Amino acid sequence: MATISTQLRNFKEPTKEQLTHVFFSIPEVTPVPVTEKSGSEEDLEKMEINAVLSLGVQGVEDSYAGKLHLIPPYLAFSSLDRKSVRFTLPLSTVRRVERLNARAGVYALSLSTWHSMKIVVQLTSLRPTADLFCGLLREALKYELQRGQMKAVKGFVKSCYSEGLVPTSSTVADNEREDGSLINETKEGSPSPETSYQGGLGLRFKFPGDPKKLREASKIKLWTTYLRTHGRNLTLLRYPQCTRLVQVGLPNRLRGEMWETLSGSIYLRYAHQGIYEQTVAEIQGKTSTSFEDIEKDLHRSLPEYAGYQSDEGISALRRVLQAYSHRNPEVGYCQAMNILAAAILIYMSEEQAFWLLEVLCDRLLPGYYSPTMHGTLLDQRVFESLVARCLPMIHEHFQAVDVQLSVASLPWFLSLYINSMPMVFAFRIVDCFFCMGPKVLFQVGLAILKINGEQLLQIQDDGQFLNLMRDYFASLGQSAHPESSDPRARAISRFQELLLVSFREFAIITDETILSERRKYRNQIVNSIESFSKRSAIRNLKTLARFSKEQAGFIYDALYKAICEVPPPPDVAPAPSLLSTADGQQERPETRIGLATFHVFLSEVLTWARNEKIVINGFQQRIDREVAEHELIDRLFFFWDTSCKGSLSFQDIVFGLDGVMFNDLMDNIEWFFNLHDKNKDGFLTKDEVLTLSESFLFIFRYEIGDAYLGAVSRFMTNAFEYGDTLLPQMTDSETGESGPEPIEPNQPYLNLATFRMVVLADELLESFFEADLSASFRLELVPDLELPPSSSGFLGDLWSNIATVDNKKMFHKFSDELGKTIGKHQVVYRPTIGRYTKLEEPKARESLISPTKATSPSSSVTAISLSSKASSSTLTVDATAAQDAPLSASLSSAVFSPMPHMQAVNAAFMERTPFAIDDAGDDDDSDLESDHDGDDDQVLDEVDAFLEAHDSGLTDADIELAKDLIDAEPVK
Repeated sequence: MATISTQLRNFKEPTKEQLTHVFFSIPEVTPVPVTEKSGSEEDLEKMEINAVLSLGVQGVEDSYAGKLHLIPPYLAFSSLDRKSVRFTLPLSTVRRVERLNARAGVYALSLSTWHSMKIVVQLTSLRPTADLFCGLLREALKYELQRGQMKAVKGFVKSCYSEGLVPTSSTVADNEREDGSLINETKEGSPSPETSYQGGLGLRFKFPGDPKKLREASKIKLWTTYLRTHGRNLTLLRYPQCTRLVQVGLPNRLRGEMWETLSGSIYLRYAHQGIYEQTVAEIQGKTSTSFEDIEKDLHRSLPEYAGYQSDEGISALRRVLQAYSHRNPEVGYCQAMNILAAAILIYMSEEQAFWLLEVLCDRLLPGYYSPTMHGTLLDQRVFESLVARCLPMIHEHFQAVDVQLSVASLPWFLSLYINSMPMVFAFRIVDCFFCMGPKVLFQVGLAILKINGEQLLQIQDDGQFLNLMRDYFASLGQSAHPESSDPRARAISRFQELLLVSFREFAIITDETILSERRKYRNQIVNSIESFSKRSAIRNLKTLARFSKEQAGFIYDALYKAICEVPPPPDVAPAPSLLSTADGQQERPETRIGLATFHVFLSEVLTWARNEKIVINGFQQRIDREVAEHELIDRLFFFWDTSCKGSLSFQDIVFGLDGVMFNDLMDNIEWFFNLHDKNKDGFLTKDEVLTLSESFLFIFRYEIGDAYLGAVSRFMTNAFEYGDTLLPQMTDSETGESGPEPIEPNQPYLNLATFRMVVLADELLESFFEADLSASFRLELVPDLELPPSSSGFLGDLWSNIATVDNKKMFHKFSDELGKTIGKHQVVYRPTIGRYTKLEEPKARESLISPTKATSPSSSVTAISLSSKASSSTLTVDATAAQDAPLSASLSSAVFSPMPHMQAVNAAFMERTPFAIDDAGDDDDSDLESDHDGDDDQVLDEVDAFLEAHDSGLTDADIELAKDLIDAEPVK
C-alpha cells in the first residue's frame, strides 16, 4: 500500500496580505459583504494609513508613529519598527469613534473600547486619504452593529480571568495566593470572587513548580496594573512593558488567557462560539485511524503531572485531540501533538486549547504536525544553517565527529522545549514564543549550544550529546555563577542566563531571517521528503514482479509527475467500509488514480499514448508533447483494474506493466487479444475485431509511409476470411452455393488460435508483437519537476510572473503565427514505432487458405473503415526511436534524509525526563499570605539586561502634539 502526496508542491509563498494577517494574529476570514442598506454590493475594503498612536491617559505611555490597518472585522496598529507597539482590536469591541477638535491641519480620532479605554489616533496622511479611511471604518463598524456581533462581547469576556482581576470593585487581586489560587475568605461588603472564567487542569490539580519561587502574587499585581490601563483579552494593547512582563513569566491563572490573546486564538474562539461543543458531539461514537493513534499516546502525555493520572485529565485530552483531528482531517493527528495539548490543558479550558492547537498547527508552526512533518524538517535545516553561521566551531566539530544536531534539536522544536526541560522553565519559553513568534525557538536553541560550547567541543557521538543536554536542562534552576563573590551574580540562575544569551546575543535572528532561510532551503527539503516517500512506496509494494527497484523507481516518478499534473479526485478512493481485509481489519489508505491521471501517466511511459510533434517556425524548433485520447487507453485502464474499484494503485500499475513489458511474441499476441475480449469468453465478436483494428490504426497513426496501413488492411481481410471458414457452412438451395452461416455482430466469432494465425500471416504485425509492442513501453528517467520558485525580491517576483506556463504557450502561438506568415511553419509528428524511416512497404505473406480467393463480404466493412484513415504522410524524417536509457541510476537518498529525524522523534517522545522541579507546590495558607511587596520591582530585574531599545519614530514637536491630543475635546 502506498500513499503518494503532492501537497508539498502546492506550497506558495505567503502574500503580503497573508503576512499581515500572521503578524497581527488575525485569522483568515472570508470577505465580509456590505449589506444592501449601505448602498453598495462590494466587499468591505481593507486599508492602511500612517498614524500616531497615543494612550488616552497622560504620562502612562509614549506616543508611537506607525501604520493603522483596517482589516474588517479588525482594526490593527503597529509601530514603525514593528516591535514596540502593536494591537489587534475586533471592531465589535469599539464602542465610540469621535473626531477630535485639534489644530488646523491635524486629523485625529478618539476611540473608546469595551473596557472604557481611550485610544487617540492621529492620521498623518493627506486629508482625502484620511477621509476615505474614516468612511471605510464607519461602514465596517455599521456592519458589525447590524450583524449583532457587538452584543456577543459581554458574554464572551466573562470567560476571561482578567475580567475579574482588573475592576476596582473586584477583590480577586487582593485574594490571590502565591500559587494563583483564590483565598476563600472575602472582606465584608465585597462581592464574592468571580469564578465563571475558563481555566485548565491546574485549577484542580495545581500548577507545576513552587509558587513561592515563582513569585505569583508579585506577577499578578504587575499584570493587574498593566491590564487596567492597556486593555485586556480582546482589547489588549501590546506596549514594550507587555513584552517585558511576558519575558519574566506569566502568572499561572493568567497564562492561559494570555497565550490565546498573544497567539490570536482568542479571536477564533470569539468568532466561533459553540463550535467546539458541536464538534465534540459530532465525534461521539466515531472511529478513525487518528483516533486509534490518539488512544495509544494518551497515557504517555506528561504522565508525571497529577492531572493525567486521572480520568478527568485523560478524557479532556482525548476530546481536544479527537476534535482537532476531526476538524482538520488533512492533518489528523501527529506524534508530539499530545505533548502540546497536554501542556496547554494545564492552563486552558478544552475550548481554549482546541483553538490554540489550531493556531499552532496552521499558522505558528505550519507543517510541524503534518504527516510528512515537512515544517519541522525545514526548520531543522534552517537551524543547522544558523548554527553554521553563528557558531562555526561547534558546527565544524559536529561535522567532523558525525554528530546529528537534529537528534536533540528536533524534539526541542516539536514540543516547544516542554519535553526536554523542566516544565516551569519550558512554559516561560512558551510564553515568549506566543509573544514574539517562532524565532524564539531558534534563539533559545542557539543559546543552549553557545552556553555549552566548551563541553560540546569534547563530545564524540550522539549519545554524549544527548547526555550533556539532559544534564544541562536538569541544572537550569542552579546558579550560573556559584563561585562568584558578587551575591547578585550568584543569584542569576542558569535559566536566566539562557534567556539573557537568547534575547541579547541572538537578537539578530529576526522573523525576516527565518522566512529568508526557509525560502532558501524549502526546495531541498521537499526533494528529500519526496525521495524518502518514493523509497517507502517501493518498499511497501507487495511485489516488484519482474522489475528491479530502479525500474520501479522510474514507474513511481512517472506516476508522481502525472499526479502533480492531474491530481486524482477525492472520490477515487472507495468508501472506508470497503477498505477492509478478510479478517475485518481496516486496510491502510493508499493513493489511487482515476482515468484522467492514468492518461497522463501512460503518456510518460508509452510512445503511442502521446502525440509528439516537431514544430519549426523559422524562429525556434521545439517538441510539443500532448496526451493522446483514444478508447484503447481507456480499455487498458479498466483491463489493469482487476479489483474493479474504478481506480488504480501503484501496485496495480506495476502488475499491469509487468504483464506486457516482459512478454515474447506469443504472450504479446495473447495479451492484445485479451485486452479486446470484453466478456473474457475466449472469443472476439465481429464488433471487437473492428475495435481491435481501430486500435492498430491508432498505434500506427504517425508511422512513415503506408506499410502499417496496408498491414492493418490485410489483417482485417484475413481476420474475416479465417473467421468465416470456422463458422458452420450452409448451402443456398436456389443457387447451390455454400457459405458461412450468418451470425449477429455481438456473437463469438474469432478465437485466440485463429487470431494468432492472422497475426503471423503478416510480417509487419509479427515484428510488432515480437519486439515493438513491449519496446513501446519505455521506463526512462523523468526529469525533476520544477518546484514553485522562492521569492527573491522584486526581480525574482517579476520573472516568476513572466515565465509562466500560460505565457510560454502564448509566446509559442505568436511565433507559430509569424512562421506561417513568412511560410516557414512546419509540423512533423514523430512516429511511435519508428521501424521505417522512408517510404517502403514490405511484401505481405500470401494467405494460408486461399491465396487468390476473392474478398469476402466482410471486406466491404474493411474498406469503409480504412477510407477515412488513409495516410497522407509524405515527409521523410529521422525517426529513430530513442533507445531505453541504461538503468544505472539508483534510488539514492538525499543528503538531508528525514529518516534520522523520524527516529529522533520516536525516541524523544516515548519517555520524558522527570524533573523534581515540575512538582506542584502545596497550598499552605499560613505561608502564602505574605505579599513580598518589596520584591515586585525585582521581578522585572532579570529581563532588564536584554531589553531592546524602542524608537517612537517621532520628533519632539510630534510628541508634544500627541500629548495635546490626549486632552482634546471631540468635534461637536
